[in-house]
Amino acid sequence: MLTEFKKFISRGNVVELGVGLILATYFGAIVKSFVDDIVMPPVGQLIAGIDFSELKYKIAERAMEDGSLQPVTINYGLFINNVITFFIVALAVFVLTKIYNNFLQKKKAEPAAAEAAPTSQEQLLMEIRDAIREQNRIKE
Repeated sequence: MLTEFKKFISRGNVVELGVGLILATYFGAIVKSFVDDIVMPPVGQLIAGIDFSELKYKIAERAMEDGSLQPVTINYGLFINNVITFFIVALAVFVLTKIYNNFLQKKKAEPAAAEAAPTSQEQLLMEIRDAIREQNRIKE
């Protein structure tokens, strides 16, 4: 079992998957920062200065051990931010996939290298072959 595990883990696909997951994690963090710090402030300003991350619905208050009250809230503003983040990530992945597919199609569409023109010796041999074929047709 240990040797099978070593074989599995040493495959290139597993390493590539690990690298992909790490990059995806940090790409998600960058996109989240982009949405939270760059996109949402102007959007919130356009809709009367609302900061989506602060939008919440208070459903109750909970008494803490020190005697203070802590609100229990539904943070729908954070949910809105996450939905927008999802759409931005989906758009980015779509665009990258589209670019990659176009690149592959262009690569496939490139014409195969044209065959080299026959040398003068090859051209002469083809003429002799054609002449022999012609003579054989005349005899028949």
